[in-house]
Amino acid sequence: MFGIPGKSPITMTTAAEAQIAKLMASGGHKGLRIGVKKGGCAGMEYTMDYVDDVDTHDEVVEQGNARVMIAPMAQMFLFGTEIDYEISLLEAGFKFRNPNVSEACGCGESIKFDDALSADTSRA
Repeated sequence: MFGIPGKSPITMTTAAEAQIAKLMASGGHKGLRIGVKKGGCAGMEYTMDYVDDVDTHDEVVEQGNARVMIAPMAQMFLFGTEIDYEISLLEAGFKFRNPNVSEACGCGESIKFDDALSADTSRA
């Protein structure tokens, strides 16, 4: 919807691709839906949910055996994002490297987007 023809709206590292494919296979899901919602100390949070039925308005990104659906409201916020999966001594999880983020809180769970992007959603 907000994409550039021939260019994927998001990319996944090899680690993220493998983890998403593993999650899909273990639960028999068709993929993961990524979105954003209001919340957290910086104003917005990423969401990830299992998908069993693909919404016709979702942007579908397939890479290897991984499939990610981008919720319609989140498409303009996530364009250009790289999704990674990192494992450390204390935690494991998906990391979003998003060029549209203007601020992030110290805990890394909450983000703020450029005011121009945020203004677009207030009209909806």
